Amino acid sequence: MYNIEDKKIFLKERLSKKRYIHSVNVSEESVRLARLYGADAERAEFAGLMHDVCKELPAQEQYSLAVESGFSVCREELESRSLLHGIAGAYFIKKQFGVEDIDIINAIRFHTVGRAGMSRLEEIVYLADLISAERDYKDVDKMRKLVYSDIEKAMLESFRFSIESVLKKGGFIPVCTIEGYNFYMRFCKKNH
Repeated sequence: MYNIEDKKIFLKERLSKKRYIHSVNVSEESVRLARLYGADAERAEFAGLMHDVCKELPAQEQYSLAVESGFSVCREELESRSLLHGIAGAYFIKKQFGVEDIDIINAIRFHTVGRAGMSRLEEIVYLADLISAERDYKDVDKMRKLVYSDIEKAMLESFRFSIESVLKKGGFIPVCTIEGYNFYMRFCKKNH
């Protein structure tokens, strides 16, 4: 159903070489994590591949897709160019490819900002994006180890990392990100 090879051709024509390689890497990482954590590898492969489908569109086009989507979108997301592509991408795959699987739509929609109560597929794409093969930020190897040993602790740590990173850059933090951090903090305190 997802025609991965067709989608790779589609993305290769649409994205820069660097972004295309990243998308393939996230897709491959998503498959590995899906197998490890008992999620559907085919759906993970597709969501991982398509997560940045709208990343390189002009800002106004991303904004228009986000507004047109009808998704619940907070003001901070609409005011942050770097956050629009997840919303736009989720709507794009629904509109362009007829994807109705809410789990895949949400995995793309929330791959940058996260949220409370993410499904396993959403967590996988979120983390795969953070640790994909070309990532080389400080402590990426520690994050990779954590992702492969405890997905909930990895989610908490990734929210912490993301929030600290945005604060350093002076950006907006969406409400769903704060709620996601609090959700995983509660979960980890209760279960670890």
